[in-house]
Amino acid sequence: MTPEQPPTAEYRIEDLAHLSGATVRTIRAYQDRGLLPRPERRGRANVYGDVHLARLRQIADLLDRGYTLASIKELLEAWDAGRDLGGVLGLVAEIDGPWTDEKPTRITRNDLDAAFAGTPNEQAVTEAVELGVLVRVPGRDDEFLVPSPQELAVASELHAAGVPLLAISGHLRELRGQVEHIASRFLDFTAEHVFQSFLNHPPTEAETAEATALVRRLRPLAQQTIDAELARAMRTLATRYIHHHLAEALSSGTAGASGPSGPSGPSGLQEPAGLVPEPELLPGAAMAPGPAADLRPATGSEAVLLPVAAVQAVRDLVGPENTAAFIAAAAQREAHARAMDALAAAARGTRPAAEDAPGH
Repeated sequence: MTPEQPPTAEYRIEDLAHLSGATVRTIRAYQDRGLLPRPERRGRANVYGDVHLARLRQIADLLDRGYTLASIKELLEAWDAGRDLGGVLGLVAEIDGPWTDEKPTRITRNDLDAAFAGTPNEQAVTEAVELGVLVRVPGRDDEFLVPSPQELAVASELHAAGVPLLAISGHLRELRGQVEHIASRFLDFTAEHVFQSFLNHPPTEAETAEATALVRRLRPLAQQTIDAELARAMRTLATRYIHHHLAEALSSGTAGASGPSGPSGPSGLQEPAGLVPEPELLPGAAMAPGPAADLRPATGSEAVLLPVAAVQAVRDLVGPENTAAFIAAAAQREAHARAMDALAAAARGTRPAAEDAPGH
């Protein structure tokens, strides 16, 4: 004789909301999104059962673990399709997990103000909260969660170097958009060349485990690639940047030293003929009280007139004892670079790029 099955529990939506801890509005929203099965219709009433209650508790548990509703829907569809949810959960947990070893910290408002020159700035704090650099702690107006202490430390150092707080937040917004573009390209690249075989069909348990292991292996590659490429770019561009501005300073000094009256301009200063190639013959340059600094090299070299600001900038960078040698070496390197550009352009049958630049 077959044992009698216990009667299936039936709930009105209000009862289901009370038992599950969800609101009536939330239950209906889950139904609309396909997260919850439709109730049984009886006359003019909707009837829910234990399946609905269990599903609501599953959703609440996954939300507490940090999953989004979109991810939860995929997981529940995998469960409904008869696949082991454990493997799918492991893959999603690996992807949704932290992509850095950095640990969040907390900071009080007093410590935050102290880290930024001790002056409260409500607009800057609001910007930081909008960007997620700071997260308000519920019930604690004087305390913030700091998801990335390194990012906050960078902002503090930039501010100490003279960068306005709102300029820092504006720069971060721009940088974030560019980094998200790079991350998107990396994901597209790995999806095409690594994970394509897992995307064409619902993965088996073995494929899910393999994909999880691949995510774990590839996770650090994005950071390592960006670190290496950023270091390369900074080295290349920083060298090019200082050469460009130093060349501008040298050319502006030369133009200021000559005038319509010929070799000796209105200031009466002799127009320089060039910069000597022997940097070791150039000791530190003394600052002149006029609009330009006069480099007085040793015998066998030639004096060159430079703007005071340019010489001071180089002195701040390398020290007084290396100022003249740095300027000579930088100018010589710039001349060589321009000559190489001209040769390369000639080989391509085009003019050098410098000739096409505005004002050249």
